[in-house]
Amino acid sequence: MSTSLHQNVTLTPRGFTRRSFLHTVSAGAAAAGMLTFRDLMSLQADELRRQGRAIILLWMNGGPSQLETFDPKPGTDNGGPTQAIETNVPGIHIAEHWEKTARIANELTFIRSMTNKEGNHQRATYQLHTGYVPSGSVKHPSLAANLARQLEDAEFDLPSVVSVGRPMPGASAGYLGLDYEPFVVDRAGQLPQDVAVRVNEDRYARRLKLLGRVEDGFAREGAAAVVESHQKLYGKAARMVLSSNIGAFQFDNEPADVRAAYGESEFGRGCLLARRLVETGVTFVEVISRNWDTHDDNFNRSAQLSRGVDPGMAALISDLRQRGLLDKTLVVWMGEFGRTPRINPRTGRDHFPRAFSAVMAGAGVKGGQVIGKTSADGNAVVDQPVNVGDLFASICHALRVDPASETISPLGRPMKIVEEGTIVPGLFA
Repeated sequence: MSTSLHQNVTLTPRGFTRRSFLHTVSAGAAAAGMLTFRDLMSLQADELRRQGRAIILLWMNGGPSQLETFDPKPGTDNGGPTQAIETNVPGIHIAEHWEKTARIANELTFIRSMTNKEGNHQRATYQLHTGYVPSGSVKHPSLAANLARQLEDAEFDLPSVVSVGRPMPGASAGYLGLDYEPFVVDRAGQLPQDVAVRVNEDRYARRLKLLGRVEDGFAREGAAAVVESHQKLYGKAARMVLSSNIGAFQFDNEPADVRAAYGESEFGRGCLLARRLVETGVTFVEVISRNWDTHDDNFNRSAQLSRGVDPGMAALISDLRQRGLLDKTLVVWMGEFGRTPRINPRTGRDHFPRAFSAVMAGAGVKGGQVIGKTSADGNAVVDQPVNVGDLFASICHALRVDPASETISPLGRPMKIVEEGTIVPGLFA
């Protein structure tokens, strides 16, 4: 295929335009005599992989209070003692204890009008990781798996999906299989367990070949499917063990001032690891902060949790910007739902999916703005509601992935990445 033909291909967030398709087919007919739609789809996939786009999900497990994070209501009964602080964008205020995030508000879009119906932790977490509510008939692939399937470089020798901490419900690859299961990192900054090769590489390769011969015999006895899965898993592990990129997991070469900027919390170290991994070529990294289920002592607990997340989040976005990575790396901060504006008798807030917040940065997101609004008492979205499908469609847009792209479930049903949803108006520059 000629270079001029490749340059004529035009990508849009939802795939090829009709004009681009016809123009490319015409050019192809002239250049090579034939070009199928399958060829164009392959071209699109190759182009996406060359772009090196990535996403980092900062997951606040348990449901963070929007009133103690990015939609404070100071001076009201529902707002409680939480004060608001100024950011570096005039007119935008966020909750106290987010001082470092306030200094990079010009990079962020605060979505204050997220709304949903799922108020159960597991169901909502599953939905916010897959785009679908749980179903007994199918185990849906996570958004991470669907995105990695579109964006990963097949020759890259580290996992395409990494979870810093135990993965959430819905974070698995579902029916997409082992290739897109999250690789779990228990302690950020250290090499994963058992990656050291204790013999020379030639001997290691001979051992793998011997294992293959043993398994081939097992497969001939009727266990072909089991052997295929096992060999795929071992193959991925072996590539990672021998990879020159494995050092991305270790912080030995990071300057002390950089590590200090991210903070000494597990979450901060996870954010630093996320930057190192996407810089190396990993497609999707989730960094998890736990214990946001503040049914009691909400104000003290939220303050403590915020102080642990704030430095890591701010340093991550600043670091990505400084390294020229933010334009192609999307950062999303969110949890499974918000908390009730009403304060309960235990000075806590309960589950509240009706109105909550999310934050986005990078990959074309317009910084320095607020999208949506909640009522003065925080009980309802009163402007520009954003549902889960809208959020996922917007994530796909940022990464140049078609949200209507389909995979086939084990039951033979075509499943889109996003079943319903529109790109959030005003989100992108």
